[in-house]
Amino acid sequence: MSEVKEGDRVRVITRPVTDEDRKKNRYYEHMAGSVGTVQTVYSVDEVSIKVDPESMSDITADVHKTATLRMRNRFLNELPENQKKTLTQEELDFNAHYVLLVQMSDLEKV
Repeated sequence: MSEVKEGDRVRVITRPVTDEDRKKNRYYEHMAGSVGTVQTVYSVDEVSIKVDPESMSDITADVHKTATLRMRNRFLNELPENQKKTLTQEELDFNAHYVLLVQMSDLEKV
């Protein structure tokens, strides 16, 4: 694939997972087909993409939703009451980003 740069729209390709991928935590089945925007290009082996929620599989979306709820609850539980009162509804209902770190060779532009 041609090199990607920050801001490019990309899709994670579908391919078999190798033993080397598992050893180095580089590629897993749940990543395949994810569509998003390149956030940072660290190297050809490390590209972060912010995944579009609608491109997540049902299982991944459910896990992400659960994790976001836990983050919100932890945040609110650790915040003093007087500070909670100053937060807007948007701040209380924040959405976490789902970001993957992938190899450039596992991406295709969309």
